[in-house]
Amino acid sequence: MNRPIITKDKVKPAFENKYVKVYDLQYDEGKHYLDATRRSLDELTAIKTEEEIKNMIPDAVSCAVILNIKGQEPLLCLTREFRFPTGQFLLSVPAGLIDKADIEKGNPIIVTAERELAEETGLIFNAFTDKMTIISPLLFSTPGMTDESNAMVQIVLNRDAMPKLSQAGAEGTECFDGFVLLTKEEAIETLKKSTDKNGIYFSTYTWIALMSFITGMWN
Repeated sequence: MNRPIITKDKVKPAFENKYVKVYDLQYDEGKHYLDATRRSLDELTAIKTEEEIKNMIPDAVSCAVILNIKGQEPLLCLTREFRFPTGQFLLSVPAGLIDKADIEKGNPIIVTAERELAEETGLIFNAFTDKMTIISPLLFSTPGMTDESNAMVQIVLNRDAMPKLSQAGAEGTECFDGFVLLTKEEAIETLKKSTDKNGIYFSTYTWIALMSFITGMWN
């Protein structure tokens, strides 16, 4: 099958505001596909070459945070964050958008992960004692509707005692309802149920965090 070719001159804005845009991608004569995105027309993923996509910076970073406390069983640190499109508090991972300042600092994924960890958990990454690993530099969330992408990062915080967690750093539309700390056994049970303890489904990135934790990728 011939690959559809999408060029900048065939992309038309269907809706646009400060936070989200919808573009009409005309990939053949009379054939259209709508794409929801945060990106400008010049940065739209659909018009990038294969080489550009291989080197593109994701929109955001999601973090699998593991608390490795001395003498205790390791815990996966999740949050309960209100996600407006679902109208529910979802079992979530610390996450946030990469901004221009992050890119200018030279390692946007790591810089964003450290910032979001501090804002959404109150914890500061220590490069001497802790460990941060990029699980994936870019994952497309729902490519049937949007070009939204996230990097997935794993953060292991090695501590002598349980640190104090805080969500006081929430900004803008961010709305939290506490933390959920899971042992390996509890993480497995959560995966089996595919829901949190209230029966509410969670995101793909939470699923990845659960899997990376229980499979021992962090250790």
